[in-house]
Amino acid sequence: MQETLEKTEAMVKHLAAVNHILEKHGHNKARLIPILQEVQEEYKYLSKDVISYVATSLGIAPARVYGVASFYAHFSLKPKGKNVIKLCDGTACHVKGSIKILDAIREKLGLSEEKLTTDDMLFTVETVSCLGACGLAPVMLVNEDVHGQVKPEQAVKIIEDIMKRENENIEKAG
Repeated sequence: MQETLEKTEAMVKHLAAVNHILEKHGHNKARLIPILQEVQEEYKYLSKDVISYVATSLGIAPARVYGVASFYAHFSLKPKGKNVIKLCDGTACHVKGSIKILDAIREKLGLSEEKLTTDDMLFTVETVSCLGACGLAPVMLVNEDVHGQVKPEQAVKIIEDIMKRENENIEKAG
């Protein structure tokens, strides 16, 4: 019984942010997309549990919420790392070597076309069709930071700098 109570308490804590977002939007099912956007901002992805909870809270079928979440490329149904790297592979970026950058990043992080997120959940690497900065090609977005005219060595250095900062933060906390 105690274990069930602890699991329930953990779930309530986990969903507290979702409740806040739902309240902010007045539990209005017409606001489903902005609600999902904010939930994803909080958790980095939309889990099955969260999708079901949002659906139940809004009084709509979980299949409808899942349909919206899976239709729009902006939404992720898989966990993402703390740092999301988006590498443009649009025409301008592709011609200027984005695949070499992608290969260098994947090699550094031990990722592949199938495996997008590191085991430690520190990085997720995605390719996108366009970042809208063709004049800076090839372009890489790390979280909200735009890096233009990137070379493979620079991309690896950016990742190494993030890793170094993370290790320093761990050492300070420990």
